[in-house]
Amino acid sequence: MQTTETTGFTPHTPLVLGMMRLHDHPGLIKPARLADWVAARLDEGLDVFDHADIYGGGECERLFGDALRAHPLLGKKVRIITKAGIVPASQDRSPWKVKHYRAEAGYLKDAIDRALASLAVEKIDTFLIHRPDPLMQVDEVARALERAVSAGKVRQIGVSNFLPEQWRWLAANTELPLACNQSQLSLAHSDPLFDGTLEAHLADGLHWLAWSPLGGGKLADRIPTDVLDRAREETGLDETGLAISWLRQIPGTPVPVLGSMNPDRIHSALHGARYDLPRPIWYRLLEAVRNKAVA
Repeated sequence: MQTTETTGFTPHTPLVLGMMRLHDHPGLIKPARLADWVAARLDEGLDVFDHADIYGGGECERLFGDALRAHPLLGKKVRIITKAGIVPASQDRSPWKVKHYRAEAGYLKDAIDRALASLAVEKIDTFLIHRPDPLMQVDEVARALERAVSAGKVRQIGVSNFLPEQWRWLAANTELPLACNQSQLSLAHSDPLFDGTLEAHLADGLHWLAWSPLGGGKLADRIPTDVLDRAREETGLDETGLAISWLRQIPGTPVPVLGSMNPDRIHSALHGARYDLPRPIWYRLLEAVRNKAVA
C-alpha cells in the first residue's frame, strides 16, 4: 500500500474552514459579502475550505462558487476540499426515499464535474469519498479517481469517516496515495486515541482532518468551572482555543475542520492552534470531559 507525505497538502495549515452551514448565514449569501469573508480568512492565513455535495442540498458549493465568480482572483488563492457519496433520503429519486451511499465510479465522476462547476474552480485540491460504502466496487472507483487526477480535475484524493481496514482496501487497489481521512475527533470524542485508530493514521501516513473539533459547541458544559477557569487563566485561551490546542497536540497534528463561520470563533480557534498546551492541562481536560481519571 502506498502512503504519502502529501506534499502541498500543508500540514502547517492550522485550520480547515468547514462550509456545511454556509446556507444558514443570510448575511453571507450575497457574493460580495461572502467574497469579503473569504478574503478576510485568506488574510489570516487560512486558505483551505471544506465542502460536500450534500451541504445545504448543494447550495453551499453554489454560494461559494458565486463568490468566486464575482471575484475570480480569490479562486486562485483558495484550496478546496469536497466530498461525495452520500444520498440523503430527501434526494433519493427512487420510490424508496432512503438514505444510502453511492461510492460508484460514475456517480463520483459526475459529482466531481458538478463540484467544479458549482465551485467555479479549475481543480479540486482534495476529493474525498464521504462515507465507506459496503457495496463499493473498489477497482471501478479507483480507476475513476485515477482518471480524475490524470485529467487535472483533482489534485489528490482521500476518504472521510473510514476505518483503517476500509481505507487500506482502497489504497491497496489504486496507484494514488491517500492524502487524508476526515473523521470525528475532539475532547468530546476521544475514543479513537485509545483504540488504535490514531496509530493507524500515523502508520499509513494519512493526515487526520478532525470534524466537530469543538464537540458540537458544548464542551464548556462538560468541564467543571474551576478547571476551565484555571486553564483559561494559565493559557489565555477561551474554551474554543483550549479545545483546538488540545487537538493539535496529538501526534500527527490533526487539522481541525471548524464548522463555525463566526470571525471571533475563528480567531479563538486560530489562537489555540498556535499554542502549545502543557501536558498536565491536556490530561486534566481529558479527565474532565471523560469524567474519569487517567488509568
